[in-house]
Amino acid sequence: MLQCHVKDLSMQRHHGARRRPSLSLPILRTSRSQHRNGSLTLGNLLSALGERSFGWAIVVFSLITLLPLPPGSTLITALPLLVTTCQMALGYPHVRLPGPLVRLKLDPDKLRRAVLGLRPITRRLERVLAPRYLPMFARRNERLLGVVLFVVAFALFLPVPLSGWFPAISLFVFGVGHVERDGLVAMLGLALGMTSVLLTVVIVVSLAAGAEALIH
Repeated sequence: MLQCHVKDLSMQRHHGARRRPSLSLPILRTSRSQHRNGSLTLGNLLSALGERSFGWAIVVFSLITLLPLPPGSTLITALPLLVTTCQMALGYPHVRLPGPLVRLKLDPDKLRRAVLGLRPITRRLERVLAPRYLPMFARRNERLLGVVLFVVAFALFLPVPLSGWFPAISLFVFGVGHVERDGLVAMLGLALGMTSVLLTVVIVVSLAAGAEALIH
């Protein structure tokens, strides 16, 4: 009898772990509900998710940069990430969006495609996410994190061919780690971000060298 009871508890824990809420569901459900009400704006979406959190802001803004938009659109879509990471670096206690960004209307279909396009990544993250390395998110570390993330966001902002998606995904991974208070996943996002910065530098230098060779 005792063995059966232990076995049942083990199975419940196992199935409970498997039923971990999807990272995509809060965004999909909130955006769908607000779209039906005609209130789907960037400010309203963040308010519903947790506007005060830098993590949710970075997750949502990185998703926006991955929307199916014309080349060069990161000059506009990366601006919220630059604002957010700059505020983080300056020691703001929470995100403060300018009015135009708060009122920015979102396309629910494009947002849904961006979220679903990242499902291969979010599924893997969902399997390993757990609160750990919590000192990383201490208030004293936020400014340094903000500086690093601002550099990554700036790499995303630059209209460099073939490099935009990499900084966006690295910021998304960091944002997920921040929301879930998983320092290991956040560090993975930072590592990917610095790799993306290096890739951007290499591409820019290569393009500059090619342009100089054509001129001469």
